[in-house]
Amino acid sequence: MYVANQQRYEKMTYRKTGKSGLRLPLLSLGLWQNFGDYDPISNQREILRGAFDMGITHFDLANNYGGPAGAAEKNFGRIFKEDFQTYRDEMIISTKAGYYMWEGPYGEWGSRKSIIASCDQSLKRMGLDYVDIFYHHRSDPDTPLEETAEALMQLVRQGKTLYIGISNYNGEDTKKMSAILREMNAPFIIHQMRYNMFSRELLEEDLAPVLEETGLGAITFSPLAQGLLTKRYLHGIPEDSRAHRKEIPFLSEDQVAPTLGKIKQLQDLADLRGQTLAQMALAWNLRQESVTSVLVGASRLSQLEESVRMMDNLSFSPEEEQKIEQILGH
Repeated sequence: MYVANQQRYEKMTYRKTGKSGLRLPLLSLGLWQNFGDYDPISNQREILRGAFDMGITHFDLANNYGGPAGAAEKNFGRIFKEDFQTYRDEMIISTKAGYYMWEGPYGEWGSRKSIIASCDQSLKRMGLDYVDIFYHHRSDPDTPLEETAEALMQLVRQGKTLYIGISNYNGEDTKKMSAILREMNAPFIIHQMRYNMFSRELLEEDLAPVLEETGLGAITFSPLAQGLLTKRYLHGIPEDSRAHRKEIPFLSEDQVAPTLGKIKQLQDLADLRGQTLAQMALAWNLRQESVTSVLVGASRLSQLEESVRMMDNLSFSPEEEQKIEQILGH
């Protein structure tokens, strides 16, 4: 029987999510990859236990995560039932709806039909009565924001989620959705978006002023740019890397090649800071005032343990920030 580490809260730091009262750990665990049916359940359990033992209380899923879609929720639910039921009130569990999940016109996007059905399916797969945060995963150009907002609010009224979030929305739609949900007195607290050293514009140029105005917190995903901001690419593009796999749209050889020189310079700076490149990249995310937490994935527990050690050096001197800007060409 799993018994959590009694010192799990001593080293983790928790930040308030925007203007809400909810605090999230600086690092949250994303289950997008490595938690499907093709991944050993023993390794999944080791990562989840290890995360919780380090004070990582937030576990982020979506209806279509895993391989096949739905597998991550199903596997998480199995491990939750066996290991974590007694710790439910210490956990923040989130899931999402919006990307393609099942056949027909109701298996994606943002209609009331799709959102309510997807949430019910997610809760069943995970064996939960409720999630802590339910996200709309992407804006729907063909569904009124009012309909999507009302569906999310219905989940709150039914006790199926405590908080509402959105993901991958631009600044304009975020502002509109916030105004609609505010009229409903909705517990709308968080926006999840891609953000890393090589993908900055959405947060810094579009969303940052909106988040400040609306009081939303930010949680960032892909902080390591699909592995680019790790030691993996320091000596070129490995043959077995994601950049060689054409089925992954976020990374290609054409995208990677121009960054190799920058990666080496960033690693040199990380060395001076006493960090790995990955640790510095994670800490760099958290320098943004609006960022509550950074989502990281892990294929093995040692990766997560390395990521958590970024907390040993979270601050950047003006000289370091200037050097990073020079390297990145901003």
